[in-house]
Amino acid sequence: MEALAARLSHLDPDVEGAIRVVMFYDTLMRRRVDLSALARATAGLAECVAGIRLHSTGRTIRMAPDGREAAPASAPASVTMAITLDEEEIGTVWLEREGAPVALDDAVLDRLAIAVATVVERYGPARTTMADPALVELVISAGGDDAARSRALRLLGFPADAPIRVLAVRSALPLEKIGNLICPGRPVKAASLTDVGIILATAVDPDRFPDSVRAGIGETGCPHRSWQHARTALRFTTARRPVIHYDDLGALALLARIPEEDTRANADVVAITKLAADPEDLRTLDAYCATGSVRQAADSLHLHHSSVARRIAQIGKSLAIDLTDPLGLTRARLALTAWRLLGE
Repeated sequence: MEALAARLSHLDPDVEGAIRVVMFYDTLMRRRVDLSALARATAGLAECVAGIRLHSTGRTIRMAPDGREAAPASAPASVTMAITLDEEEIGTVWLEREGAPVALDDAVLDRLAIAVATVVERYGPARTTMADPALVELVISAGGDDAARSRALRLLGFPADAPIRVLAVRSALPLEKIGNLICPGRPVKAASLTDVGIILATAVDPDRFPDSVRAGIGETGCPHRSWQHARTALRFTTARRPVIHYDDLGALALLARIPEEDTRANADVVAITKLAADPEDLRTLDAYCATGSVRQAADSLHLHHSSVARRIAQIGKSLAIDLTDPLGLTRARLALTAWRLLGE
């Protein structure tokens, strides 16, 4: 193999060279090599540092041409390529070549990416973000025992002692894309169950959610409880607050426990339901409740404050609530939140 690598490293960038690159990686895969061996062989072939990184585990392998682990990078990768498995990007491969890339670098990385995907699929739990829904359901199920839940988590690729946080997500974007964005370099799994998407993660960066995503984030600990709390937090999300941690709800979470028929019968909620027939009135009330200030509401709505003040006064009359009074503003906020929890 070393002799073949030496010959290939001096080939001209022609079709014969590309074919020999393919043959080189076919030979490696027949030998069932692991990821470290793939990176080591690639570094020897390309005569520069070669790297492999898997998104879900955060594992990075960098090998030098002498077969040893490479020293810390002093320059960015010269050529990179995504690793895909089941049409999902699961990692990256790259070369760290001083100077410009050479003709066969793309061919080498293409075959390396395919080889890495094959190894990932062949050994251990699948490293793709999308998971078997049955396993995810077992993790968050209230009726499952701890042993079965631990076994499911192991099959999903989570370390035995890892704290699991559950997220409830609504979005038109693919769940695997969201998972990889909010959990860079950390174990993450996703599945679609019932009417929402579920993401299991050990750590979450809430600032990395795309704008179009609504998400409720449960606390770490018991996955079943975290799932229930994540669904509750999702119900409280709005266009202004599309991502909510359950812990941030505090006493507001109690509203989710009120029976639906009691919420619908409440006079303030009934008034909000009627007001919602006019989207502009609803938007104005929402801005005022969110800011507690006419001027700040006007700024967020891009309107003159006097126009917003008149509209707030009219809305207060229709609701039979004095919105300039702190108690009245609290009533309006609670009524608006309770109305949203009905899913109207």
